Amino acid sequence: MGLSFHYSGRFNPAASLGEMITEVEEIARTHQWPYVVYERSFPEKGFDKQHNDEVYGISFTPPGCETVFLCFLSDGGMSSFLNLKLYGDPEETDFPEFLYMLSVKTQYAGIETHIQIMKLLKYLNKKYFLDFEVHDEGNYWETEDEAELTRIFQRYDMLIASFKAGLESIPIDQGESVEDYIKRIAEHVRMIDVDSRSNNPAS
Repeated sequence: MGLSFHYSGRFNPAASLGEMITEVEEIARTHQWPYVVYERSFPEKGFDKQHNDEVYGISFTPPGCETVFLCFLSDGGMSSFLNLKLYGDPEETDFPEFLYMLSVKTQYAGIETHIQIMKLLKYLNKKYFLDFEVHDEGNYWETEDEAELTRIFQRYDMLIASFKAGLESIPIDQGESVEDYIKRIAEHVRMIDVDSRSNNPAS
């Protein structure tokens, strides 16, 4: 649970991966974000039809934030070393499409960091990416509306607090499985959210 954004895309073969990495390194250093550099250049022959076992690009981790992967496979698709390990072999996974789906939770990083990441992705998209898509649960990617982003962050804060309070105040029933208990707490939180939104339509 927590506000996240989800993204996918491909690297532009006309752009320079090394240049992108250098730019992101400088930004990460400026913000004092820990980062990891993977392979700095794609194979000289160009993108493969079938990816190999290497990861190309860079990742960084702002405080309180999940790691942002600006990484690609040898076929040019945006991915990560974890996605490659989990979904890279189509014969070993039921969800090969997950290989190219990335998500980052920013809930605990805060509004400023969320905005910084969105602005960075917009900049990089213009120079380095193709077919880049972002689904931002905070709606900032689409609207650049900081007030709306703030409202959505506050709503998620309320939902998380309600879930925690539910765990602390609602006991598990005798014979109830943990899964069913969590579902019951989640439904309780959902009803609180519905009531809150009906009383505050702007939220």
